[in-house]
Amino acid sequence: MSEAHPVPLITIRAEVLLADPDTCKFTVSQTVHPGGPFFFGGPEPAAGSPLPEQLFGLAGVAHVLISDNVVTVGKVDHVEWSQLKAAIGAKIRAQLLTGVPAVLENTSRKVNWGRPDAEVRAAIQELIDGEVNRGIAAHGGKISLVDYHDGELRISMSGGCQGCASSQVTLRQGVEVMVRRIAPEVVEIVDTTDHGAGATPFHAR
Repeated sequence: MSEAHPVPLITIRAEVLLADPDTCKFTVSQTVHPGGPFFFGGPEPAAGSPLPEQLFGLAGVAHVLISDNVVTVGKVDHVEWSQLKAAIGAKIRAQLLTGVPAVLENTSRKVNWGRPDAEVRAAIQELIDGEVNRGIAAHGGKISLVDYHDGELRISMSGGCQGCASSQVTLRQGVEVMVRRIAPEVVEIVDTTDHGAGATPFHAR
């Protein structure tokens, strides 16, 4: 008689983003799909990718971003997370237990890298000029786009943001969330600012 293999314990932590209450990050105790990010803006691009297809089958799911062990899900306004969290977690667990890849990479890559760098850069610049800087101007700060190339966005902070201990919170929980919603092609955001030269410098640990 062959011995039964124990089913691996899969834990999932759900965290609604403070900067965007319509987005929830599901951090899984094992890899969902290596690499990424793989972004799906609707059911049609998700066709053929098992996990995104399952998630878009839930009423209220607007977009899905998968990267290694993190699944970030956006919802429509009128649906509450209390209606979605448990169902999303169940779909993720069920997919992992099948052993089938969660993402059809050929499809997702087309979604991620369909726009030229210049178009993505222009969209990000418009966001920074029209929304981001308008919001942080009240604190005397400013964010500038240094460069965008092949998924990497480089920015700099000046004014009240340079050297401010809250600058990384502003970047990671505010700017980054806004950027990824309009430009899912962005894989990494690099802060090129010399914060030590600011009026109230801080040192990242």
